Parts: sequence; C-alpha cells; structure tokens
Amino acid sequence: MPSSELIGYLAAALTTCSFVPQAWLTFRTRDVSGISLGMYSVFTTGVALWLVYGLLLGAWPIVAANAVTLALALAILVMKLRFR
Repeated sequence: MPSSELIGYLAAALTTCSFVPQAWLTFRTRDVSGISLGMYSVFTTGVALWLVYGLLLGAWPIVAANAVTLALALAILVMKLRFR
C-alpha cells in the first residue's frame, strides 16, 4: 500500500472517529437543542458530495470515511427534525 493511501486511511479514520462521540451523545440523550439545523444540513450535503467525489476518483479512503460520516450525520439530522 502506498504511503499516500495509508495517510488517507489514517486521516479518514481519525476524522470519522472524532464524529462518533457527538453522534452517540445525541442518540443517547435525544437532545438536539444545541445542534444547528442549517449547519447540519450544509455539513451533510458537503459530506455527500465528498462521497460522490471519492467514488468518481476511486479514492477508497475518501469513500470509506464519508460513507460512515454521512450515515452518522444523516441520523443526527433526522433526529434534529424529529425531536425539535
């Protein structure tokens, strides 16, 4: 595996893992009062576009990280809409 790909996977793992505590807290407490609907809408759209970009390039670190992050962001966005 080329070192550039290894760096990509490491960056993907770290950025995706950093998102998990917020998602877990939101799932556990269902408290969405501190979450901005506008910010999460734009963020989720951006992550979806990064996923498409990664797919078009065949860049699997980008695809893997953004697929997981998109699932978490969509779940939080749905909870924001449902529990507000």
